[in-house]
Amino acid sequence: MPSLDSAAVPFLSLDEDFRPHHSFIEASRVFHRYLDMSDRRRRRSMNILRPPLAPLTPITDEPPESPPATLKKRQPTSAEQPGSPVSTPTSPSGLERLLPKNRQRSSLQRSPRPSSLLGSLRSLSSKHDENEEFTKSASSPSSVRSFAQSSVPDLAAGLLIHHGPLPEVGPMFRRRCPYLVLTDAHVIQFKSQNRASEMFPGVPAADGQPRASMSRHSRLSSSSSNHESQGSSDGFQSIPLLQVVAVHKLEDGEPYFSIEIAYFNDDTNHASTMTLQIHDPQESDAWLTVIRSAASKARSATSVPFSQDLVEYIARILEQEQDYEPQHFHMFKVVQRANKSGKRSSSDDLTKLTSKICILAIGLYGVHIVPLPKKTKSASSTSLSDMNGASYGIMTLSSVNLQTFDDSFQLWFRQPFQPSSTLHLAALCVNEIAVWLRQAAEFLRPEWTDIPFTWIVPEALNDELLPVPAEDEQDNRAFDRTLTAYCSAYGIDTSTIRYKVNYSCEDAPSFELLPISSAGRLRYNSLELLAILRALRYNEFFTTICLSQTGLDPLHEVCDDYGWEHTPWTTRSGEVIDIANQHKASALIQEIRALAVKSKRLRRMDFSDCMSRRASSSGKTPGCGICEALFPMCAKQYTNVDWIILNGITLLDVDIDYIYAAAIEKYAHLRAIEVSKCGLADRSFQAILQALSHQGATLECINFSSNTARVEPLSMCEYLNELSYIRTVDFSSTYRTSGPEPLFELRTLLSWRLASLDLSRSSINAETLRVLADYFKDSQSRVLRHLWLDQCGLTGANVADLLEAMALPPTRELHFHVDENHLEQGHDRLIGAVSQSLTPLYMTMGMLEYKDENNFRLLVQAWTHNTSTRYLDMSKVSLPFEASTETIAALETMLAKNQTLESLNIAGEQTHLEVTNFGSGLSKALTGLQRNQTLKLLHVEHQKLGMPGANALASILEENKTLLQLHCAGNGFTLQAFMVIVRSLAKNSTLLHLSSMDEDRVAAIRKIDQEIESAREGGVTKVKRTIESAISSRSSEFPPGPKKQYSDKELKGMKEAISASWEFEIGVMQSYLARNNSYLSKKRAPKALARRPAPPVVTSPNSSSDATPVGEQDSQLEMAKLGGADGAGVEKGDEGG
Repeated sequence: MPSLDSAAVPFLSLDEDFRPHHSFIEASRVFHRYLDMSDRRRRRSMNILRPPLAPLTPITDEPPESPPATLKKRQPTSAEQPGSPVSTPTSPSGLERLLPKNRQRSSLQRSPRPSSLLGSLRSLSSKHDENEEFTKSASSPSSVRSFAQSSVPDLAAGLLIHHGPLPEVGPMFRRRCPYLVLTDAHVIQFKSQNRASEMFPGVPAADGQPRASMSRHSRLSSSSSNHESQGSSDGFQSIPLLQVVAVHKLEDGEPYFSIEIAYFNDDTNHASTMTLQIHDPQESDAWLTVIRSAASKARSATSVPFSQDLVEYIARILEQEQDYEPQHFHMFKVVQRANKSGKRSSSDDLTKLTSKICILAIGLYGVHIVPLPKKTKSASSTSLSDMNGASYGIMTLSSVNLQTFDDSFQLWFRQPFQPSSTLHLAALCVNEIAVWLRQAAEFLRPEWTDIPFTWIVPEALNDELLPVPAEDEQDNRAFDRTLTAYCSAYGIDTSTIRYKVNYSCEDAPSFELLPISSAGRLRYNSLELLAILRALRYNEFFTTICLSQTGLDPLHEVCDDYGWEHTPWTTRSGEVIDIANQHKASALIQEIRALAVKSKRLRRMDFSDCMSRRASSSGKTPGCGICEALFPMCAKQYTNVDWIILNGITLLDVDIDYIYAAAIEKYAHLRAIEVSKCGLADRSFQAILQALSHQGATLECINFSSNTARVEPLSMCEYLNELSYIRTVDFSSTYRTSGPEPLFELRTLLSWRLASLDLSRSSINAETLRVLADYFKDSQSRVLRHLWLDQCGLTGANVADLLEAMALPPTRELHFHVDENHLEQGHDRLIGAVSQSLTPLYMTMGMLEYKDENNFRLLVQAWTHNTSTRYLDMSKVSLPFEASTETIAALETMLAKNQTLESLNIAGEQTHLEVTNFGSGLSKALTGLQRNQTLKLLHVEHQKLGMPGANALASILEENKTLLQLHCAGNGFTLQAFMVIVRSLAKNSTLLHLSSMDEDRVAAIRKIDQEIESAREGGVTKVKRTIESAISSRSSEFPPGPKKQYSDKELKGMKEAISASWEFEIGVMQSYLARNNSYLSKKRAPKALARRPAPPVVTSPNSSSDATPVGEQDSQLEMAKLGGADGAGVEKGDEGG
């Protein structure tokens, strides 16, 4: 990959592009002889004359404080080709490529990149040692000699390419006719033709020729902002071609066809421009071609150095803009061109058309226009905006346009919903700029197959582009990089965007956008949403995109009328999307449509509760936009998305029409359309169901739950019978018409391979129960894994009928939910089914309300003898009073004798409206676990165990060797109670997870505050039993004594000590758990080698706490957080006990 100082390919070939006209025959012959002799007589001299060019206007004339350094020419290797965006590890960084190679530098080296780019960008100023090294590094002498070192023989030795007279200048009686000469190294202006003839024999003398012979040359004139020419003492002025930055036309119109030559001297920091006015457009083109070609030829033969001060100056500017990365840093000299409106111009007008030479720097995320440094300006304390510079995000680039006739080019940048900003620039290295800019854009969008900007360049330039290497799957296919680039371009704080990747769901991996992390805001704004959605385009890593509960309203009904570069006109494979008026669609429609058509791997999109808008009564509210964006794409097979979730979005008639039009097309191949809580009425429900019947060969899921429509069973079954591959059916919270007919026909259920059926909170009559019972008697029902019949008005006898129907050996791997039903009716039959082990592997029967405690005790005794269920959830059971001694004894017996249960949930409930628990006697019942050999997971939250329960749990942990997870938060544990539980872990080597008691800690501190406020009298406080109990756990810091009154300062110190004690005990607990996880990892290592997986542990889906998995991954993460302090924590815990 060549650096900026390597040889550049000429923009135009002298042999092919220069076409001399009839008035330039003689000059053309000399010029072509130069081309033939260039390989043999190429001169590398860069000498120029002592006197400065008087007619030229300096842009900045302050010399640099330190002597400039130059770069030696570096020949590009075969592996380094123009256009490669990323250097190899052994290649020099972007800054080193710009600095001389003979300098030994250790600064500005690439540091290891963070794991995620969604943090702060790399800061150059954070490395103080490197900055100091950078500043003190020595520079080599310049390879370009100054004016004082130039000599006439050096100029005369140059190969003459072209020459011609300039118009007469000066006062009436002292008029002179300047003469312009172009050699292979300089552009020289003489006071007269005779002066030019004396130095160059190829220039004829003016005195010995008739005046008519001069007519073959057109009159030229040069102008600058100095308004008057100041001739040198030697009678000529020169511009080295190596210092030429750009040669381009001026848009001044008639009667002149002007050419501007801009150059910059790195040694003196001197920038100037020269303007040539030519009357003949053909001769203007010829002069433009020959000067550009000669400058390009000289530049390709010699390295173009940047001084050390200039490189350091630009690097510091980019670092302040948070866009400096050594491997992605490139800088170029450019001319910021001046534009003039109007058709006529004069010599005076041209002096007002001042162009500005500056530096174009390409960083990791942006393009920066940096003014040339001045002696009075300090880059370390001045921002780019204060220096009249500008920065543009690469992701906002909308067009690149290179001119074929000169060095000018245009760059357009556009922010969303705003007009474009145009940069009119010119540079000899325009090809290199375009290549590096294109490579930078492709590096930030490595997955994009189509560039979102106009690319108007010479055809040959596309051959210099190299393909972007494939991205690693572990990096989410560069999603972080693309998202960070969009955030940088749109001025977004990356810390506000949160997401996670779910690998355990269906159609994994899944991108799940989380709520915004910003104080004072509840949802993302339009720019943040655009950055996220555009970063997801073309991404071939995610199979599912979940935008639920994120709020897409800012993009709804908002159109971007200033540009169409992000409109998806084609699919990823290049097929044209035949949708009318795409460019007029809202931003939400365009972005969602682009996600669907630009990814081949994307299959599922979840928009649950992402729109807060509601339909108006007039019906004039437009649709949600999501249906308009996706379903036409599905109908015309432009996308592979076939699972669309619209739960919680109010759908209007226009949305229903889009769904219907797509669903009736068999080739749409839809797998699921979920429309829960969408406000569907009878007509909308019937229309969608009728349309979905055409997708019988592919449809896997239907979800019509929580809508206002009333289901008519007979007509619904007519459509459902057409669906042969249904796996998931959700008709929860659905109303039905009255009648004796069942909700589903038996043949309908038997035609499906159901894995999940949810009829919760729906009316189930006797015929529906009979159909379900007959269905369970058939072997086809064995594929069913989840059955929800919560709050359906079932009795104990109804549940017993279903249990008896499904009681075919072996035990079903079914999770049966019957929460909030009237199981006390027909309770005897339920007890019989449980005691006879007719239940499936997983059983949930929580939130039951018993009026007679004896019935609950009989149920507990039935579970004591059950041998078929491994997971049991009896949480939030309500009894008339606290559990009696007999009930507690039954619970203790069940916990001790049941050798089948692996997971048990007997948690209570504590809310503002209801409190359910078994009472203080539960502490004794838990002691039965000391003899249990199978239970691995226990939930006893919110049972008000207190200190007796803590002692019971401690004794259990000391004796039990099978329990892996214990969830016991919300039991009113004080610090002393928590310490008792933690100390018991010293004798337990199997427990992997224990609740951190955050809820108990907050409650304990709050109770102390309340008692302090209630007992405050004057400046002194009487401490009650609660505070004394908390203090007694830290007796070493607060020894007991007769003092019962404490000042506010003492109480504050006590509270801080109690909080610190909680933190200390949590650390001790984590160290014990990390130790146990380490033991488990060592035990499982031989089994892993033998490919014998450990038995799974069933976790409770109703648990509200964060349960640590049994696997080793999370345990290793905990150990990493603890560092090497595990042993120290255990030792301190033993001493404290």
